[in-house]
Amino acid sequence: MKRTYIKDLKDHVGQEVSISGWVDVRRDHGKLIFIDFRDMTGKVQSVALPNNKEAHETANKVRPEWVVCVTGIVNKRPERMISKNKETGEIEMNGDIEIELKKLEVLNEAETPVFDIRSDGNDINEETRLKYRYLDLRRPRAQYNIRTRHKIIKYIRDFLDTEGFTEIETPILTKSTPEGARDYVVPSRLENGKFYALPQSPQQYKQLLMVAGFEKYFQIARCFRDEDTRSDRQPEFTQMDLEMSFVNREDVMEVNEKLLIEIVAKLFPEKKIQTIPFPRITYKESMEKYNSDRPDIRIDKNNPNLLAFCWVIDFPFFEKTEDGGWTFTHNPFSAPKPEHMDKLMNKQDVGSILTTQYDVVLNGFEIGGGSIRNHNPEALKRVFEIMGYPSEQIESNFGHMLRALASGTPPHGGIAWGLDRLVTILNNESSIREVIAFAKTGEGKDLMMEAPSIIADRQLRELGIELKKKPN
Repeated sequence: MKRTYIKDLKDHVGQEVSISGWVDVRRDHGKLIFIDFRDMTGKVQSVALPNNKEAHETANKVRPEWVVCVTGIVNKRPERMISKNKETGEIEMNGDIEIELKKLEVLNEAETPVFDIRSDGNDINEETRLKYRYLDLRRPRAQYNIRTRHKIIKYIRDFLDTEGFTEIETPILTKSTPEGARDYVVPSRLENGKFYALPQSPQQYKQLLMVAGFEKYFQIARCFRDEDTRSDRQPEFTQMDLEMSFVNREDVMEVNEKLLIEIVAKLFPEKKIQTIPFPRITYKESMEKYNSDRPDIRIDKNNPNLLAFCWVIDFPFFEKTEDGGWTFTHNPFSAPKPEHMDKLMNKQDVGSILTTQYDVVLNGFEIGGGSIRNHNPEALKRVFEIMGYPSEQIESNFGHMLRALASGTPPHGGIAWGLDRLVTILNNESSIREVIAFAKTGEGKDLMMEAPSIIADRQLRELGIELKKKPN
């Protein structure tokens, strides 16, 4: 018999059906045994009657989290018996019907779970939850978070498709360049002594796609940064990344604002955006008024369904390093504001140069950032010169970008959203780990897979790597 999903049982009242899923709860009332089953679409109650001896005997044996196939008659429950309570999230109890068991087949037994998966999990040690993440993900809250993440990503893809964007994947194995946080590096077996790097972002590739003439690119991109320990940081994370040609700052901000407004309106109708269009705040104003470049401008911070978006603009291009030199504040590939281009080209009054950078902030968290890029190779070269890079290092690290920009490159700009952070806020969660299927700890450890781990001596020899003990 073909499988029926629990959400569709209402269309089969009076009929015999087959469902497959997990035992959620079992209640033994003596002659009557009640079992709640769940699949990815919902939950339903069943009853095993003593007159069906085989099904009743099996129902007496099964325990929570056993995987089963159920055959039975879908019956309408009496009005007085209908449950008005629904589970939180996507998986809901179908309370107005039940299944009269005719056959109960055990597909796989289960050991007793190490924790209760029917709670929201907040009372359970997070490291234990991450170690047994495959169990933790069964809880309704986790299922809701991951499924909502899927809906947001799908909406982004559909929206950008209608706006003429092309989704293009960029490489994971790339080149290490000194442009931000520490890279994760991957040794090459075929070229001993050389290394790939995992991308901190698709920044250079997406600009090269503008050089290539695609004009509108986007990607749901995996990014990797070997950063120091922080409680709400992941070594790998997800960006919504896009780039556009023949645009100015307003063009990029407009399409992103439109998308964010639509995501909230279509997927989170219970939430209210405080101000539309989003307010614009200069970096200077933000620091003076809020002492932060990620201002929380909510009128009522106790309302979890209030969303206060804003744009922060006019950032300084450069800031002083500890040794008195200059480094970029956001992105070395950014362009200065047009009226500040002469300062950049002449390397004058560097501290006063403002960039075309724009950050989108939500409830005190930066959820995205981008800029108009330097599409002139000489202007980009000036940025690296201001940062103190000698000519040979500029050529070694960024020669490919300078040659590409010199091949006929349109004005272009883009943005990257921190997708994990956006989903976290929209789902009223406190940590990005709650919206990532297989999250790592704040120290970057995968407790479930026990990574990072030691590799075999044979692999080290093949890679030409010799390990030395780290000095105390």
